[in-house]
Parts: sequence; C-alpha cells; structure tokens
Amino acid sequence: MSKKVVISGTGLWIPENTLTNEELVDCYNQHVDVFNEEHKQDISDNTVVAKAYSSAAFIEKASGIKSRYIYQKKGVLDIDRMRPDIPVRRNDELSDQAEMAVHAAKQAMEKAGKSAEDIDAVIVSCAYTQRSYPAIAIEVQEALGIVGFGFDMLVACSAATFALQRSYEMVKAGTAKCVLAINPELTSPQVNYKDRDSHFIFGDVSVATIVESEETCSASDSFEILSTKTFTQYSNNIRSNFGYVLNANDTDPLDKTQYFSQNGRTVYKEVCPMAAKHLSDHLGSLDLKNEDIKRWWLHQANINMNKLICSILLDRQPSEEEAPIVLDQFANTASAGSLIAFNMYHEDLEQGDLGVICSFGAGYSIGSLVVKKR
Repeated sequence: MSKKVVISGTGLWIPENTLTNEELVDCYNQHVDVFNEEHKQDISDNTVVAKAYSSAAFIEKASGIKSRYIYQKKGVLDIDRMRPDIPVRRNDELSDQAEMAVHAAKQAMEKAGKSAEDIDAVIVSCAYTQRSYPAIAIEVQEALGIVGFGFDMLVACSAATFALQRSYEMVKAGTAKCVLAINPELTSPQVNYKDRDSHFIFGDVSVATIVESEETCSASDSFEILSTKTFTQYSNNIRSNFGYVLNANDTDPLDKTQYFSQNGRTVYKEVCPMAAKHLSDHLGSLDLKNEDIKRWWLHQANINMNKLICSILLDRQPSEEEAPIVLDQFANTASAGSLIAFNMYHEDLEQGDLGVICSFGAGYSIGSLVVKKR
C-alpha cells in the first residue's frame, strides 16, 4: 500500500509593526515633492520625468492591499532614508530571518504535536534569504535542536508550494520521516519605497508547515496531500537583480535597478490564464472537477489576479469562504500568502472536503497541492 503523506500542523508568525497605505503614501508624496523640486530644471527641459503622487485609494483599487506587517518599521518613513533600519547582528547571534522562522516553526510543531526529536529535515524556502551560507535552514535546525539535515530553496513567490512538494516527496520516498518547511518572508529590504508602482506591494511574515506520514500523525486537524504539481517557464517580467556579483559589477546596491520590479500588466495577462490552466490540469489528472473543490487557498499577490483566476476556474466569482483573501491585511508576502490563507481558513472544513493550495510568481513559477481533510 502506498504511503499517505499529510500536513499535520501550521504556524504563522506576524511582526508587531504595521504599515498602512496612508503612512506609505504620506512619506512617498513627501519624496515626490523633494524629487520634483531637486530636478525642476531637468523636468522643465524634458530630460527627467516628474514623479506623480500616489494615494491610498489608488493602492487599494490596484491591488486590494490596505495594510501590511513589517519586520522593522524604523527608517521606512524617514524621508531621508526610506528603507528599513535593521541593525547588523553578530555571527554568534540568531539571524533575523532564522528568528522569524523559529517563531513560526514552534507554532507548527505544537499544533502537530511534534518535538525536535520527531523531525529530521528542515527546509527554509522563500523569495530572499538573508545570506548565502551557512543555510538559514541549518541555523534554524540548530536553534530548534533538530538532528538531521536542512537546506534553503529560492523559488520566488512559489517557494512555499515547491518546498511542500519536496517535503511530500521526501516523506513518500522515506528519505525523511517528518519535514519542517518554513517560509520566513523578509521582503521589506527589497522594496523600493521611492517607486510609485511597487512601494506598497510587499509585507513581512513567517509561516511554517509540518509534513509527515499518516502513520505518525497524531494531530486532530490534518490534511492528506493527494497530489502536487509544479511548473516553471522563464520570464523577465518579474525580477530582482540584487546579488553578490554587484561587488564585481561596480554597481550601487541602492540603485533602483537592484530592487524588485515587474511589468504588472503583462504579468496579469500572462500568469492568470497560465495558473488557471495549471490548476484545471492538476485536478483533471486526479479525475476531479473544479467544482469539487471546497476551498481555494491561492497566492496573495493581487486581488484582481485572484478574481480573474477564480472566474476562469469556476465561471463565476467565488464567495469569501471558497477563496479567502488575506492580502488586504498582509499585502503580498511573496511565497507565504497561500499558506497564511490556509493557516487562517481551514478549521471549518469537514472530513473529506477537498482544497487546493496554489502559488505563482517570478520565474514564471506555479506550484499547487490538492489536499483532503482527514
């Protein structure tokens, strides 16, 4: 008999600091005034384009975002800085990202009823890692007292579902008995708070998931993973260029070209039908119909993308219960969004109910899991 693999626990750690659209807009518009005044002559000569004001209403209409959590608020609203002020930690101190990961991991372990002795693999998978090596996952492994192995993964906004697929495969194959997959999304340092089109997009958060064999699961609230599916196709429409080679490029790490950037309209037009087809194909491979799904935990990047994808899948707009939205409160948290939705909106499902966890983003990359309430 084939081994069944389950999600037995999740954790969600939220930073204490919030950053509203109104706060961001107030600081950004001050920056616009300063920029336009400093470049007044160049703007008059048409050699520099004047910056336009933003508004909270524009942000909410364009994205559905109202607020976000941020790891370190200090510095972001300082007109002379406009980036987080995160103090450097010593090498013998827990890194910022590992600390975020540990918070979420402890919650997931408690819900799954697992101790460090029960876990033998740790994956830290996210859009950005704080350093190249040692792997953040190995640092987390040490902090939690887990004996086994750990590694980092980077798959942009699909990092969480790709990590869950890897976790599923390891448990299925017997190369790990219980996997702790964590997505500590510290995105704020890569936000260009001086850019009208992207200064509002991201927020910080950390989520964690326990994946194990059904045979060892003791949690009262768990989901069987029926299937996983991943897909990538190269695109430059979502990009972040920051990396260690900048030192050899003689490039300013604070230059706007090094931050997150995207061609939003093209992403919307290309990714939405791609994600909808991916999901329909995935369900079809299991002889399931889109209408069989009780809950859609979708990537939380933009409310308009989620609405379009759902309308393609269901030929109608879903209810809030069918496809919960959390990005109004959290903003785009890179790979963590679908798992925030899963963490917050799964306990009401009944035994046998089917759900889909899906993320999509840069790459392009798409990952999905079909799960069933046990």
